[in-house]
Amino acid sequence: MKKPLLSKFKDLFILSCLTLLSMTAYSQSSVSGQVLDENNDPIIGATVQVVGESAGTITDLDGQFTISVPGSSSMLKVSYLGYSTQMINLSETGMNNIQIALSEDALALDEVVVTGTFTGRTQRDAPMSLTVLNSDQLSKLASSSQADVLRTVPGITAEGGGGEVATNLFVRGFPSGGQYAFTPLQIDGIPILSTFGLNSSAHDVYFRNDIGIRSLEFVRGGSSTLFGAGSVAGIVNYNSIRGSDNPMNKVRLEWAEGGRLRTDFLTAGPLAENLYYAVSGFYRYDEGPLETGMPTRGYQLRGNIKKVFNDGKSALVVSGQKIDDNVQFYLPYPLDNSTGERLRPIGNDGEEIFTMLSGDLKDFAFDTPNGRFKSPIGNGVTTNGSFIMADLNHAFGNDWRLSMKTKAASYKHFFNLFLDGDGVHNTPEDQANYLIDRGLPADATFTYADDLTQLGANDLLFENRVLDRHRDMEELVGEVNITKTINNHNFTVGTFMAHTRADDNNWIHNVLGDFTNSPRAVSVSYTDAAGENVDYSTAGFINGRQTSNRYHESSKVALYAADEIKGESFDLDIGVRWERASGLISRETGVGSNTFQKGTVSANDIAIAVAGLYRVNATTNLYANFSRGYFFPQLRSVSFPLPGVPQSYETESVIQGEVGAKYSSGQLAATAAIFYNTLSDRRNVDFINDPNNPGNVIEEVALQSTRTYGLEANVNYAVSNGFSVFGNLTYQDHQFTKVESSPEQEGNKIARIPNIMGMVGVNYDNSGFDLNLTSNFLGSKFANNSNTVELDGFNIVRLDTGYSFGLGEGDEKMRIGLAVFNLLDSAGITEGSPRQGNSQVGGGEFFVGRPILPRRIFLRVGFDF
Repeated sequence: MKKPLLSKFKDLFILSCLTLLSMTAYSQSSVSGQVLDENNDPIIGATVQVVGESAGTITDLDGQFTISVPGSSSMLKVSYLGYSTQMINLSETGMNNIQIALSEDALALDEVVVTGTFTGRTQRDAPMSLTVLNSDQLSKLASSSQADVLRTVPGITAEGGGGEVATNLFVRGFPSGGQYAFTPLQIDGIPILSTFGLNSSAHDVYFRNDIGIRSLEFVRGGSSTLFGAGSVAGIVNYNSIRGSDNPMNKVRLEWAEGGRLRTDFLTAGPLAENLYYAVSGFYRYDEGPLETGMPTRGYQLRGNIKKVFNDGKSALVVSGQKIDDNVQFYLPYPLDNSTGERLRPIGNDGEEIFTMLSGDLKDFAFDTPNGRFKSPIGNGVTTNGSFIMADLNHAFGNDWRLSMKTKAASYKHFFNLFLDGDGVHNTPEDQANYLIDRGLPADATFTYADDLTQLGANDLLFENRVLDRHRDMEELVGEVNITKTINNHNFTVGTFMAHTRADDNNWIHNVLGDFTNSPRAVSVSYTDAAGENVDYSTAGFINGRQTSNRYHESSKVALYAADEIKGESFDLDIGVRWERASGLISRETGVGSNTFQKGTVSANDIAIAVAGLYRVNATTNLYANFSRGYFFPQLRSVSFPLPGVPQSYETESVIQGEVGAKYSSGQLAATAAIFYNTLSDRRNVDFINDPNNPGNVIEEVALQSTRTYGLEANVNYAVSNGFSVFGNLTYQDHQFTKVESSPEQEGNKIARIPNIMGMVGVNYDNSGFDLNLTSNFLGSKFANNSNTVELDGFNIVRLDTGYSFGLGEGDEKMRIGLAVFNLLDSAGITEGSPRQGNSQVGGGEFFVGRPILPRRIFLRVGFDF
C-alpha cells in the first residue's frame, strides 16, 4: 500500500530538511540499515524516525536508509502503510547495517486513515470503530455488488441478492429499509449523494468499484456525524489511487459463467515535475449472473490530475468520472414452500427457476396523459452521467492548514425492475382460476406469443408488474475547513454546502408469462357476446399507466468545529456540527391533471460528539465515544394534510455510545467494541402493494423509534510467514420501542436485521501462490416488522486463489486467478416481499422471497508493469 501523495511529499520535504540539519551536528552518530518485508523484499518509502527527536528519513529504492541519532541507546520508529510499526532499540541491534523486518498489518491498525478525522491518524489511534481494506483485498472481494465488500465488515448487514446495484445496507441495528440511509457512500471524502430520500435509488447506482481504488475506510459510530452529510451510523469512503514519481500500470481481464466479460485498467505516474496523473476504468458485458435474455453492458472511466506547488506546501487534485452502464436488478419471486423449505421452484418445463425477469416481456409501450411511453425495462438499471471534483490543500506557516473540496454531478438515471407479482395474487396460478379471478370467459385461450402454440393443460401462469422509475439527479457540493495546531491541539472549523435535485416519475404495466425461468410471454384472447375477438393479454402485455410525476430538491448548509487533542498517553476529540436542511416538494396530484401539490419544508439541528483514546501500553489502546446526532427525514416521506400545506418536518434524534479496545503485538491483532444506540421518531418509508388500488404500489410511512445494543469483535492471527487466519463476530439486540401506527409491534425485532453474524477466513500468500477463503454467516432474521415471517440463517463461502510470476524486470508480473462466489451454492433467503410488508405470512404453497445469487466462477488474468 502507498502513502497518500500529499502526505508523502510533505514528509519527504520536512524530514529531508531535518535530516540535513541534524547531519551538521558533529556530536551525533550515524545509523544505517535496510527495511524489508516478510519475504525479504525491500520496502521503498518506509519512514524511519528517532523517538523523541525531530530527525527522520525514508528508505530508498533498495529499502536502505541512513539517519543521525544522539547516541547508541536511541530508539527508532519504523513504519509503512499496511505494515505493523516496529520500535528498534539501537543498544540491542547496533548502529551499522541493521536489518528491520516489517510484517503485514492485516487489520491495518498502523495505517494512516483520512476518514473520521480532520488531521489524519492511524487506525490504532482513532477513538472509534474503523475498518480499512486495501486495493488487493478489494479486488478479491468485489464480484457482483457493494454487498460483496461490505458484508466482511463487523456490524454490517449487506444484502446483495438484487445484483450489482442497490445493495441494502443495515448498520448496527438502524431500521434503514436498506440502501444507504444512515451510512452514505463517499469518494475521496465527498458524498456520492449528499441527501437521502429524494427518491428510493441507492447511492451505488451512480458509482462502480474499479482497480483504481486505493483503499476503503469504513467508520462506524456516532463520531461520523461530524464528518459527512447524513453520516449517522457511519461513513463508507473509497480513496482513489493518485499518481506519484513511481509509474504504476495494471490491466485485469475477467471471464465468468453466464457470459460475463470485464476488462479493467489503471495507469498512474508523473506527467512533469510535481504534476501527476491516475486514470482507471472498466468495460463490462454480462448475460448473467441469472439468465434473463436481457444482457447488460457498460463502462466507467475515472481519473485525477494532481499538481504540487508552493515548494510542496500546496496540492490541487482535479478528478472526474464518466459512467454509462446498465445492470439487471432481481427482486423476490415465488419459491416452493410446499415442504416449508422455501426452495427455488420447478417450472412448467421441469427446470429450476432462478428469476422471473424475461427478455420476452420487454419493449412494450402504452399511452399515458403525458404521451406514449415505451418501457426501458430491457436495460434494467441505467446510469449515464459524470462528476467533476476539485480538492485543494495548503499548509500555511505557523501550523495553519486549509482544505477545500467541491463537486458537480449530473446523471441520467432509470431504475427499471420486474416486481414480485401482480399486487393481488403474487403467486403462480392455474389457468382456470386465472380466468375466474379476472372475470374472463372460461373458454378463453392461452397461447405462447413466440410460436402461437397453446399452453399445456397443467401449465401455470404468473402475472407480474414492471415498474419503470425515471430518476435523473443533479448535485453541487462544497466544503471548506481550516485547521490550526497549537501545542497538542488541532482546532478545525469548517462549512459544508450542498444542493441536490432528483426526479421521481413512475410507470407500471402488467405482463403475463408462464411459470418458467425467464418466462415466455403468454397471450390471452376470447370471443365476446357480439362475436368480436378480444385480447386480454397481447403478446404478454395487459395494461399500463403512469403512477407519479414529481421531483424533490434539497439544500443543506452546515457549520462545524472540532478539537483533536493529542497527548502522550491520552487523546481526546470534541466536536459540534450545526446543520440546516430545506426541501422543495412538487407532486402532480393526478398524472395528467396539471394540478400539483407544492411546498417547502426546513429543519435544523446540532450534533455533539466526544471521543477519547487511552494508550495502555505499546500494544493496547482503549477508547470510548458518545454522540447525540440527527437525521433529516426523507423528503419523499412528507405528506400534505391540506392542499399546499406540507406536514411538519422535524429531525430524527440519534443517541450513540461505544467502548472498545485495539490490540496489536507480533502475530496477533484484534479489536472489540460494545455499542449502544437509540433512534427516535424515524419516518420510515416502505414500498408496498396499494390495498385501495390493486396493481399499484405506494409508499407507506411509519413513525418508529428503536433501540440497539451489541458487541463487535475482529481478530487476525499470523500463523507463519504469509499465512494468517482471521474472523469477526457481531451480536446485536435490537427492538422497536415505539411504532405509532402499529403499537402491537413495540418490542418486536427490526425487519431484515439478524442478531448474530460473522466471518471466518484464511489467507496465504508466498509471493507466488496465494489463496483467500472466507465464510460469511448471517443469522436468522424476520422478513417484516410484524415478525410474522422468520428467515433462516445462511453462509456465503468465497474463494479467491491465483499464481503470480515475474515478467520482464523489477515488479512486472502476471497473475492467473480463480474466484468463486457462493462456493457451496447456498440458496439462503435474504428477504421476503417488501411489497407484501407486514401482511406477509410464512405458510402457503409458495413463499415470495429473494435467495442469494447462485454460485458463479470467475477466471481472472492480471498484469502489473
